[in-house]
Amino acid sequence: QVRLVESGGGLVQAGGSLRLSCVASGLTFRSYAMAWFRQTPGKERECVSRISGSGGISGYSDSVKGRFTISRDHARHTVSLQIHVLRPKDTADYYCTADRTYQHFLAGHAGYWGQGTQVTVSS
Repeated sequence: QVRLVESGGGLVQAGGSLRLSCVASGLTFRSYAMAWFRQTPGKERECVSRISGSGGISGYSDSVKGRFTISRDHARHTVSLQIHVLRPKDTADYYCTADRTYQHFLAGHAGYWGQGTQVTVSS
């Protein structure tokens, strides 16, 4: 059974930094691309960052490019999202996801989802 467990969310002031982490289990970690989605009520969910199974390919949405950095640790089965210069618009529930196909993230889909971690940015 695939399980994705996020941590690291919280309340942060605008301009601050945060690091989200996700531990994956129940899958062959290197065989899965990983991504972080975010969603706020009334808005479409957004894939903010994604990384290939090998870690050699990564991508970001325009809204976070230059401020977010995704990485993965194969030894620890962990994917992380380092966030800098947080803005109130970054307030959302952030979800760790996994999929065998990297391109699925580009279409806004993912096979497996974590339970989410909340990020709130105060102005």
